[in-house]
Amino acid sequence: MNHTTRIKRNYQIIKFRKLVIVSILIGFLSAFLGVVLKKVTEHYEEIFFTKATTNPIFFVVFPIFGLSIIYFLREYLFKKKENKGIKEIFESTDTKTKSLPSYKIPSHFINGLLTVVFGGSTGIEVSTVVASATIGSVAQRKENVFRQYKTELICAGVAAGVTALFGSPIAGILFALEVISKKMTRAFLISNLIAVSIAFGLIFLMDEKPLFMVNITTWYLKAIPYFILLGILAGINSVYLTRCVLFFKSQFSKINTHYYKILLGSAILSISLFIFPQLYGEGYPAIKTMFGNSNQIPLTLTLALTFFGLLILKPIVTSVTLASGGDGGVFAPSLFIGAFLGLLLASILNTFFNVGVFPINFMIVGMAAVLSASIHAPFTAIFLVCGLTNDYTLFIPLLAVSLISKYTAKMIYPFTVYTYSPRVAN
Repeated sequence: MNHTTRIKRNYQIIKFRKLVIVSILIGFLSAFLGVVLKKVTEHYEEIFFTKATTNPIFFVVFPIFGLSIIYFLREYLFKKKENKGIKEIFESTDTKTKSLPSYKIPSHFINGLLTVVFGGSTGIEVSTVVASATIGSVAQRKENVFRQYKTELICAGVAAGVTALFGSPIAGILFALEVISKKMTRAFLISNLIAVSIAFGLIFLMDEKPLFMVNITTWYLKAIPYFILLGILAGINSVYLTRCVLFFKSQFSKINTHYYKILLGSAILSISLFIFPQLYGEGYPAIKTMFGNSNQIPLTLTLALTFFGLLILKPIVTSVTLASGGDGGVFAPSLFIGAFLGLLLASILNTFFNVGVFPINFMIVGMAAVLSASIHAPFTAIFLVCGLTNDYTLFIPLLAVSLISKYTAKMIYPFTVYTYSPRVAN
């Protein structure tokens, strides 16, 4: 081995060691951020929601207070820069010069927390994803040797953050691959596997439980036609969610005075929460309640109208929350819509057609189907929902329905909230 070859080999070894070390660091910090944000949000969301249900006047007070605080923080603390969600990550990975500034970590953490805690009808997932992506971006800038690994290290942060939130390392890697990177490299594989392993180890040590503790026994082949119907309906609902987000953001952008946006958004959100408290925040408590009662609840006219109301209003209040300054995305809303869509379909089938399907199965498959169609990432949706329930019994229907919903949505409308731009659409 000549001298030049030895130098190149030593350089590659050093670069590999540094990549391993930085991936460990990114994995730990991103997972820690995700777990802390999840725990703090769950704690205060429960307190504030209980307060609002006891005294409904807080359904009016909380949204306007939360959106106002976010506005003032953004105006005076975070350099008057609005958070654009996952599009910020795309802007960073698409160019060599643009990076995610470090203030995005506290900005998304705090604003995501405040949005959900004070009733904004979205979730902390996108806030966590962008904040953890920023951790990867900052780490990448610290060493010249990592300049070529910008996308890989950003994806490592994203994958670790998703793993911490949903308890599924596979979903973390798949989301980073399907949505952010869209290509597999050796550096991507090394950095992301290490990051999600560290993240999963952290949540294991902290004894994190699955978000939804459900008991899935089995599923039957006779349910396949109804699962296919659920996939088609999920695709249609996801397009409705996407178009709502784009429409309200477009309309609210025409309002020049930001506080008018806050007042209008708060008014719509408050009225909706007053009618349907289930729309408060992420909506996970409402899903948990339905999981626990899905087999005992008879479908009455009132209940059917409630489900229809939730399916119609959830995309609207999510869109208004984001358009009026809230921080979040379509992860939690997609899961919420999917769960109630699946429950409604199963209840109709059992009540009027005596089919005998399991409502809990349709709720779980519906969650994956709407998420798959909303972000055009079926494999992420499958493993994410399996991680949420810690159960793979429904893997085959999850796979089939997630693919059906995605391609149904793409046939109707080819964009997601992440990929849409007026220039491309026109």
